[in-house]
Amino acid sequence: MHTFVTFTHVLACFILIFVVLLQTGKGSNMGAAFGGSSQTVFGSSGAGTFLGKLTATVAIVFMLTSLLLTYTATQRSSSIVERSQIPITQPASPDTATVPAAPSATPE
Repeated sequence: MHTFVTFTHVLACFILIFVVLLQTGKGSNMGAAFGGSSQTVFGSSGAGTFLGKLTATVAIVFMLTSLLLTYTATQRSSSIVERSQIPITQPASPDTATVPAAPSATPE
């Protein structure tokens, strides 16, 4: 399951990049530079294009897979940090532990 979600996430990444790069900017035509608009029938923003709707859909898939991958990563029992920790052994009792003597602070 984790592999499938990861594959879907990477695929959504590439599709999202590709679809965003295919779209044209809002002021890409020359008439927009002089205040004219060729899309006055649908208002100033224009109609929702297929690429715009596809961008929104793929962005939602990307966000959901991001959240799902984050959730599954927190639920895994072992991590690299847990596996790399070296067990620390404690002395059996405080009587057997040797404490180094403190240096004397006598002025010369």
